[in-house]
Amino acid sequence: MLKRENADKLEQYIEGFYKDLSRVRTDKWNYGDGCLLLAAVQLYEVTGKSRFRDFVVEYLDAYVTEEGDIRHYVREDFKLDDVNPGRAVIFAYEQTGQEKYRRAMELLLGQLEEQPRIQAGNFWHKKIYPNQVWLDGLFMAQPFYMAHNTKFGGKDRYVDICRQFEVVQEKMFDKEKGLYYHGYDESRSIFWADKETGCSANFWLRAIGWFLVSVVDTIEEMDGRVYDHFRQLAEIYKQGVKGILQYQDKESRLFWQVVDHGGIPGNYLETSGSAMIAASILKACRLKVLLAEKYQAAGEEILEAVIEQKLADGRLLDSCAVAGLGPKEGRRDGSIAYYLSEPIKTDDEKGAAATFMAYAQYLKLHKGGK
Repeated sequence: MLKRENADKLEQYIEGFYKDLSRVRTDKWNYGDGCLLLAAVQLYEVTGKSRFRDFVVEYLDAYVTEEGDIRHYVREDFKLDDVNPGRAVIFAYEQTGQEKYRRAMELLLGQLEEQPRIQAGNFWHKKIYPNQVWLDGLFMAQPFYMAHNTKFGGKDRYVDICRQFEVVQEKMFDKEKGLYYHGYDESRSIFWADKETGCSANFWLRAIGWFLVSVVDTIEEMDGRVYDHFRQLAEIYKQGVKGILQYQDKESRLFWQVVDHGGIPGNYLETSGSAMIAASILKACRLKVLLAEKYQAAGEEILEAVIEQKLADGRLLDSCAVAGLGPKEGRRDGSIAYYLSEPIKTDDEKGAAATFMAYAQYLKLHKGGK
């Protein structure tokens, strides 16, 4: 159980974040705000507070036209990042019944239907990153893809969805380290890719966090009666979470920006990735992917550490602002020095959303929520 004072502190921070739309953008359809929408959905599900529901609908009303088009969204860019808010669009459609939201979610699904793919079957991360799979992209696209297919699509894409996770496990998981590489280039032609494996050079915490959350979020959106697929994704998740937990800092109980180089100069205990790990563990316990009696305390411990060490004076500290790979040589090369060079942000929307998701899953567990 969280200490009451820590729960109160986080709840106060959450209320401030969702009191209005001042913390989000109205001029760019983007994945960061999409994370805040998804966290609001989860908080609404467990608390029933209309403020969270209204936040989602008010935000989407600023983007989705009556015709179902999405302002500031360019489908032809084929950015998986742009699909991330799609689950919130599904939520808005289910809550309001408005036809514009149905059209908007079909627009995003249409992107996935035309999204370029590597030969092994996975979506390209973006059009400007040909032949590349990034862990981030699994979070951006697969849970929406599964949610739509379960609710509206006849469950005919389950094999495709689960296979994309399987390919990532096959190509990007380092069995010796127990960790996933950030990116993979099937062509092995991009400058940051290893010429033999196609993988990037290092293990970025938030990328692994994205991936772990993506697996459990996708599991949650599937029909659990399709047990073979549930078991397939559950095994991938369990392997990944056991791997990352080996690198938990023993003193702080958090995780390092460059996961396996804790304590080197410039490395730091990063908030967003740590919170994502907590959120994934707590959801996995609720979904019975993990044994709660074995793992729930670990998830709660990480969340408590985020609140105690990173939430100070009403501000959430130490989230990596952004990190990527390429596309131009000499920029974002996947080196340790690169990951430690990116700005560290306070009140980052991704770090906040991950922390809110972790708290929502904590509440669901303790309330026996489904």
